[in-house]
Amino acid sequence: MRHRKAGNKLGRNTSHRRALLRNLVTSILVEDRVETTLAKAKAVRPLVEKMITLGKKGDVHSRRQALAFLMTDESVTRLFATVAPRYGDRQGGYLRIVKAGFRQGDGGEKAIIELLGAEKELGAKQQKREDLKARKREELQKQLAEQGGDENSEAA
Repeated sequence: MRHRKAGNKLGRNTSHRRALLRNLVTSILVEDRVETTLAKAKAVRPLVEKMITLGKKGDVHSRRQALAFLMTDESVTRLFATVAPRYGDRQGGYLRIVKAGFRQGDGGEKAIIELLGAEKELGAKQQKREDLKARKREELQKQLAEQGGDENSEAA
């Protein structure tokens, strides 16, 4: 019987599991969206919700508790400055878990875990990346055209 044996072990010992979950929580708060296995996504959800609730409180004690759990100062700053204020009127349910098929290598079930309302920020990031790629592509084409013109003049 599995009475009073709550929580997933995720095939890891205690310290490894704690480090894994802390890293996942930090990544979710910094990146807004992370792709992982379904079991890890379900295990990390309550921890992320707890961190966002701390961020909504906004006092010094909550900030210190978040600093003790999260891996980077950047993630704590982002939690209190941008992520938590987004959910000021919401009473929990800050995350969305979407199943994303199966992993190629071992067939593990993948899931995308993301913060609600992050679509705007993620869209802006993607647009910025595409603009940067286009700019680099144009510069490269200019350089290639200049080199091609130099070679033609040298050959003549």
